[in-house]
Amino acid sequence: QVQVAESGGGLVQPGGSLRLSCAASGSITSIAVGAWYRQAPGKQRELVAVIGSTGTTTYADSVKGRFAISRDNPKNTVYLQMNDLKPEDTAVYVCNIVSSRALSYWGQGTQVTVAS
Repeated sequence: QVQVAESGGGLVQPGGSLRLSCAASGSITSIAVGAWYRQAPGKQRELVAVIGSTGTTTYADSVKGRFAISRDNPKNTVYLQMNDLKPEDTAVYVCNIVSSRALSYWGQGTQVTVAS
């Protein structure tokens, strides 16, 4: 089995920063693709950022220039550095991992709240 655990969410003021972590453990040898999604109340799940096996990244237009996705391969961990946070970034952030065997795993999510 594979476990995916997010951490790093919390309450932050507008303009602040948070760093989310997504750690995959268990029966996983390596991560092929890591992605962060978010879902705000009453809204559809939105793809925020993706990082491929070669380090190629893709971002939603709404977070370009503010968020940065990265990975630590030996630790099977994907990060999301979020800067200049805005109230509209408030959501549950969920991590998705696709393993080198093309199996997809989801975390439970971590709440990010941006408010003064």
